[in-house]
Amino acid sequence: MTTMTATTTQVYQLFIRATPEAIWEAITNPDFTEQYFHGVRAEFKDGRRFSTTQGGVSWDEPIIEQEPPRRLVHEWVSYYDPEMAAEEPSRVTWEIEPRDDGMCLLTLVHDQLEGAPKTAESVSGTGWMFVLSGLKTLVETGKPLA
Repeated sequence: MTTMTATTTQVYQLFIRATPEAIWEAITNPDFTEQYFHGVRAEFKDGRRFSTTQGGVSWDEPIIEQEPPRRLVHEWVSYYDPEMAAEEPSRVTWEIEPRDDGMCLLTLVHDQLEGAPKTAESVSGTGWMFVLSGLKTLVETGKPLA
């Protein structure tokens, strides 16, 4: 049995065979996010990240920085869960770095989790990796992972 301790700064990286523009589209287009982000439709507009679950829970968070198609930084609160929703906001940074041979390195940093220990535990390890694996599969094959 392996036990993972959530940290206040979590870093995830993966290579995706796609253009920065295609990856950016998958991150910011609600028709894509709904297919890999646990059914959540996330739309980025007017300086906000608007999210809606399949169960109808909706919320929005500020976008801190946006440099299409390379960098996106937004606040994160796990509003889909009442206990985690009561925690302090954290921050998610998406960085897309073009590489040779039609690949990009996608780095996701989820930090400022000091005041959100339940969120840190929830998203650590397989939490973010499920989302990122789904994004990669969708972008590379056109089909959702699950």
